[in-house]
Amino acid sequence: MARITLENITKKYKDKAALRSLSLDVADNEFFVLFGPAGAGKTTLLKTIAGIEFPQEGLVRINGEIVNLIEPMYRNISMVFENYALYPHMSVYDNIASPMRSKLYRKEESYIKEQVARVTKMMRIDGLLDRKPSQLSNGQRQRVAIGRCLVRTPNVFLMDEPLAHLDAKLRHFMRGELKEMQSSFSSTTIYVTHDYMEAMSLADRIAVLNEGRIEQLGTSLEMYYTPRNEFVARLFGEPEINIFDGELEEREGRLCLRALGQAELMPLEDDVAHALRSGGRRRVHVGLRGGDVRFSFADKGGWIKGSVYTNEPIGHKVIMVVDVNGTQIYLVAPNDTKAEIDKPVCIDMDIRNAIFFDAESGEYIIRHDAERCCRKPGDATETRR
Repeated sequence: MARITLENITKKYKDKAALRSLSLDVADNEFFVLFGPAGAGKTTLLKTIAGIEFPQEGLVRINGEIVNLIEPMYRNISMVFENYALYPHMSVYDNIASPMRSKLYRKEESYIKEQVARVTKMMRIDGLLDRKPSQLSNGQRQRVAIGRCLVRTPNVFLMDEPLAHLDAKLRHFMRGELKEMQSSFSSTTIYVTHDYMEAMSLADRIAVLNEGRIEQLGTSLEMYYTPRNEFVARLFGEPEINIFDGELEEREGRLCLRALGQAELMPLEDDVAHALRSGGRRRVHVGLRGGDVRFSFADKGGWIKGSVYTNEPIGHKVIMVVDVNGTQIYLVAPNDTKAEIDKPVCIDMDIRNAIFFDAESGEYIIRHDAERCCRKPGDATETRR
């Protein structure tokens, strides 16, 4: 068990800053996810915690103790590397057993055999124990690397995209196993991924990194419903959130939105109107998820007219892109939806679920009833509607 604290960490490679005065506090027994695009600094941050990289500035603390000058072997950390880092001359069994044969953490062979059997069965590689890494597929190698991490009970698990090379079915299974593992071992886990579904399903909290800085820190619900800016909003959700220009106008004492070149105004909820009025704004960027856009191939009065730009079936749903006056709007359609390119279509947007961003900075302003959206099911404060 361990609490991880980073204070103003800066890490540079020559003139390139990978981490920029980054501070972070990971609670004991927390499943914490580092999420962001390639090159954001996720792996560098993980290696800094492990002691593989040393920061030029700042402090790394484990359970309150400064560990900047402590070697990795003495930090009691177990890590899964993105590139596997398996011993090529050892069998699968010996690779997984190796952490329990080190001088610092040596165990009895009977205990080692029991733990190797446990994790290899869980990882579905119990039939590969005599093989060398060169005889394994990339997915099998990754499972060996995860197994080598899980045989120990360290203070901290560090995982650098451990499921990236697994097939979809096994990846889904392993998400649940990793969450259960963390709960059973009562260990802190810091997990790196660029898959938003992994981040949202596993994390107690998520830190979104961009160019060595934390853009937002919070729960998966906060990331999805109240993203700090347009950058964060675009990272979460399938299809990607629609963000388009909007103009604010007063009509009969009520603030309304005009968007997508439409003559008809859309009235805004009172809490949204109050926040937008107080900022004196006349232009905003409007974010709307694909699930909040309805469509009809029949002519609907009052709905927005457009044409089908693309129609992408992905099994349980169809991602349809509708062109409205040069702006492409993504929406989610039933899996049996068929539509030819350029076919006329009408859409209706549930503006009550829209997220409003500043038109200049792209920073979050407000969404209607944001507190309710970010409340977890079962919270004592939740009320039925």
